[in-house]
Amino acid sequence: MATAALADDQLPVPASLPQAAAAARARGEPLVVMVTLRGCAFCDVVRRHHLLPMLRRGEVHAVQIDMLDRATRLEAFDGRRLTGQEQARAWRITVAPTLLFFDERGRELAERMEGMGLADFYGPYLEERLRLARQRLSHR
Repeated sequence: MATAALADDQLPVPASLPQAAAAARARGEPLVVMVTLRGCAFCDVVRRHHLLPMLRRGEVHAVQIDMLDRATRLEAFDGRRLTGQEQARAWRITVAPTLLFFDERGRELAERMEGMGLADFYGPYLEERLRLARQRLSHR
């Protein structure tokens, strides 16, 4: 999967959502897309305390898209070349962070996680969404 340079505290930025989703599917996982916003403290908490540790342990296949990025292009699931901002608008994202759970065809597998809510419950909610996404993925 082609990605932009990965900093220690950032998730990969996909060049292609279909390729990222295919790589996730090859591992039997849904693709988790975090729609983020530069400078968003809640995004940093979700990224650093939940997604990055899971990614490093091989428990999740996750990427991020900045909802205000008007420069970086990515291939959308429908083949169009969009910026992060255009993709976030196409998905009707209005809150950062938002986590989405996709199969290899770009179909959402579980309810989106919008915002952060209560920090104590974020991990269990994320685990439940991943469980459901994995279950639905295995039945397709």
